[in-house]
Amino acid sequence: MESPPRTPKPSHPHVHAGALLREWRTVRRLSQLDLALSAGVSARHLSYVETGKAQPSREMVRRFAEVLGMPARERDALLVAAGHAPEAAETVLSGSQQANIQRAVDYFLAQHEPYPAFLVSRHWDVLMANRGAQRIGDFVMDGRPSAHRNIIRQVFDPADMRAATANWEELAGELIRHVHAAVAAMPSDPVPRALLEEALAYPGVPPQWRTRDPDATLSPLLTTVFRKHGRELRFFSSFTMFGFARNITLQDQHIECCFPMDDATAAFCHELRDREKAASEAGQYG
Repeated sequence: MESPPRTPKPSHPHVHAGALLREWRTVRRLSQLDLALSAGVSARHLSYVETGKAQPSREMVRRFAEVLGMPARERDALLVAAGHAPEAAETVLSGSQQANIQRAVDYFLAQHEPYPAFLVSRHWDVLMANRGAQRIGDFVMDGRPSAHRNIIRQVFDPADMRAATANWEELAGELIRHVHAAVAAMPSDPVPRALLEEALAYPGVPPQWRTRDPDATLSPLLTTVFRKHGRELRFFSSFTMFGFARNITLQDQHIECCFPMDDATAAFCHELRDREKAASEAGQYG
């Protein structure tokens, strides 16, 4: 008869590995037997792990993580909860490394001028924005600064960019699917769940958005249409991820680039840049 191994002292006083594992198994809609068979362990032993009577070995965590399709950050949370050291690096970069990364991001954003581009965190916080993004933001918001640094809040708040977004239901519906997917993919991270509840609490949100459709396909491109002062601006966005497999800090960031969908939008972006340049030169030499 299989008996549970001795349980080491948990690495976190408020959570054990079994609780995280059970949450992930529930999200993935797997029974204990399904997960046990796929990971090559007995259902009895998995039950011991989930109830906290046993702690999984490092190799067992790896197998569970692979079967459950856990991202690196979530796998490391499970490793730490089981009393093991994390595998991916969440490190503070050295001065020269940080300077090189910053230089690359600055160059990337600048090269996208005069069109909008942003550096965005995994929680949709805008970390950096180029001048093209700031100019379009000023136009859409009538020169008022946004109350939010978070894209989800900007899109869902009726007092923010939502008021000028002509295809709001299309854009917001796609974003809410991304937030639902983040909640499912990172159940131990409370931020996406809180952000989801906040977005759903704004007025005018369709009630069906509260339920995640597990079969929904997430679009790699987002379309945004602004309508302001009789002008329509149409953009589609693409995303560039940082490919540093062993550093989850860098994996948590991506660059969003907005491309004009028609000549009128492209021309207006150039016009805003030219106006800004002319104003700057007039102030410098006037």
